[in-house]
Amino acid sequence: MPTYQSFETDRLLIEPLTKADAPHLLALMNTPKWIKNIGDRNVHTVADAEAYIEEKITPQFERLGFGNYKVTRKSDGQFLGNCGLYDRPGLEGVDIGFAFLPAFEKKGYAFESAEKLRDEGFGQFGIKTISAITIPSNIASQKLIEKLGLTFVKMVNLPNDDEELMFYQIHKTA
Repeated sequence: MPTYQSFETDRLLIEPLTKADAPHLLALMNTPKWIKNIGDRNVHTVADAEAYIEEKITPQFERLGFGNYKVTRKSDGQFLGNCGLYDRPGLEGVDIGFAFLPAFEKKGYAFESAEKLRDEGFGQFGIKTISAITIPSNIASQKLIEKLGLTFVKMVNLPNDDEELMFYQIHKTA
């Protein structure tokens, strides 16, 4: 299996999600906030999470060299959540997204990991435009997206989805 780039910040390790992370992803994807803000992805067992990683996450890493990363705390290896750069059908630019277990929200981990991936996206991966989407009721996500420097552009719908989403973008500056 190829090795993909990992990153670190003062407090965090940001590493590609692998099948070994399926139990953590399962827990994260079934939190009430994930289901409310992102949606039920029908991942209800470790085997479902392994299949999700194999079918949805690994192929993007193989194609682009970046994707969905697990975020762990350097001090103790605790899994906190995930953050990633996603090539989403129907969206302009590469989408940045994040989700953290409830016990690790409001501690700056989402911003710290997303800021690092934004910077690496523009630098190492040569991405020209980073976008983000969120539902209108997710005020915390909107605030974090704006703190990352993205600006609201318009309301959008993803293919095969009737829910209107807020669409933000930031462009790489020279």
